[in-house]
Amino acid sequence: MDTEIKRGKLILIFAPTGSGKSVLINHIREAYPELTFLTSCTTREPRPGHENSSYTFLSVEDFKARIEAGEFLEWAEFGGNFYGTLKTEAENALGAGKVVIKEMDAQGVELVRAIMPPEELVVIYIDAGSWEELERRVRARAPITEEELASRKLRYVEELKMKEGADFVIHNLPGELESAKKEFEGVVGRILNVVRG
Repeated sequence: MDTEIKRGKLILIFAPTGSGKSVLINHIREAYPELTFLTSCTTREPRPGHENSSYTFLSVEDFKARIEAGEFLEWAEFGGNFYGTLKTEAENALGAGKVVIKEMDAQGVELVRAIMPPEELVVIYIDAGSWEELERRVRARAPITEEELASRKLRYVEELKMKEGADFVIHNLPGELESAKKEFEGVVGRILNVVRG
């Protein structure tokens, strides 16, 4: 009798700023407790309440040493801080047949796509509408400088180009959050069923 564990799948979620991805990810975390969520290593200072969150806080020296040792699945630098995903954490979960979720930016998605077997990877893009709608959401959330807003708009344009290459697109348009939650739940449920096989 074959008792070999079927390998899991890594779901990468990428979306522009203000798209509501955190709300959707929190919903899916509650809907499917069996999902595994990868942590992010970062060199930024912990924010209040984030001390025990989904971040592993590292010194810059430690982070750079791990880059040199090839320990990251992907990593990037934003605003003077480093962020990355450890290979071992992802590999351990996939090897155990888990469905793994990681929020990632477009650059990270491309880096992971280049090294992971396509049959183990699912890319989900969250579409929240036009830049004007996203800008409205971002401004409503917290004060933001015009420079930071311009930087986010450039990233939005780059991320939008990658939308066509996503395996699934979840539509989280204004006033349609409940519909987006159901759509997201349905997609993740199908992936879980494939892995459970």
